[in-house]
Amino acid sequence: MDISCVLEYLRYKIFARHSRGHGIHSPFVFRLVSEVFRNKNKPDIVSSIEKTRKRMLADTRSIKVTDLGAGSGKMKSSVRKVSDIARYSSVPPKYGKLLASMASAYGRPAILEFGTSLGISAMYMAASCPGTELITMEGCPETSGIAAENFSLSGLNNITLLTGSFDELLPGIKSKGVSPGMVFIDGNHRREPLLNYFNQVAAVSGPDTVVIIDDIHITKEMSEAWREIKRHEKVSLSVDIFRMGMVFFRKGMPRYDYIIRY
Repeated sequence: MDISCVLEYLRYKIFARHSRGHGIHSPFVFRLVSEVFRNKNKPDIVSSIEKTRKRMLADTRSIKVTDLGAGSGKMKSSVRKVSDIARYSSVPPKYGKLLASMASAYGRPAILEFGTSLGISAMYMAASCPGTELITMEGCPETSGIAAENFSLSGLNNITLLTGSFDELLPGIKSKGVSPGMVFIDGNHRREPLLNYFNQVAAVSGPDTVVIIDDIHITKEMSEAWREIKRHEKVSLSVDIFRMGMVFFRKGMPRYDYIIRY
């Protein structure tokens, strides 16, 4: 594990506020923690998606992965088992459920995802916000193909899957006038690309948009990028739950950075 990740985790454990919202003075953040974070997902949604995960964990196929970002810290070879991708790259159930709750609360009028992988996170978000289009981008054609299979089998019809580099796909999305209610960035874990994507998202986002970034403390440069994102002029408040960081653009709120136990 990266030493900076260990230090950030110790800081998180020391400064994180209560998971039930106790001691949080902002009414908005209190509701976020006590209602959205603790919202119970529909059991049929969770069961269906976790069945897909179980199927992926048992998938013995090997595929050639095209890594357009920093690559995987645990899977060094470009030829990887689908089961390993499901084990190491897919969002864990705990955080899939959180994404579902966040999508239900903030996902309208659209959700944008950077990094589809096998489609687990996209399915959690799309299933919890069925009237909203979810646009998800994946750089690896082989991984994207498996995600497409999973989406088809799930019966979810509100997912648009785009394959290619984020740099190539973003201009087309922006030209359509997409103003997302929620953005999930889980791809290319490097400082400069992350800041580039965040700045582009911030430019087309409204005051009700929430941007969620995965693996904010996985490396020193990701922690640096997270600190810079928190200082962006449009950000009114941030929430750090260690694995993920969330920023809101809401006006009229006292500027504050929260660390919440999750």
